[in-house]
Amino acid sequence: QVQLVESGGGLVQSGGSLRLSCTASGQATMVNVLAWYRQAPGKEREWLGASRLDDDPTYADSVKGRFTISRDVAKNTMYLQMNNLTPDDTAVYYCRIAETNYWGRGTQVTVSS
Repeated sequence: QVQLVESGGGLVQSGGSLRLSCTASGQATMVNVLAWYRQAPGKEREWLGASRLDDDPTYADSVKGRFTISRDVAKNTMYLQMNNLTPDDTAVYYCRIAETNYWGRGTQVTVSS
């Protein structure tokens, strides 16, 4: 069984920061590549970046320099540190085992102006 659970979302003011977590369990604990996505109301799901066990994280241009992905292998957890948030970052944030249909249920991030 594969399970991904996101947490850490909430309401934050523009310019603030949040750190999201994605905890893997079951057969997801030794996955090489985990990815972050988000989906804003009325928009398509957007890839934000990925964590690799064998290489540095990669990022979408839209978040590079503001978002940082890290991983704690011992805790089976991937993180998304988000800084200098704007209302355009309001979305549901998801993690996914790359190139599979295994997704978490998402965590809501709302940035107020």
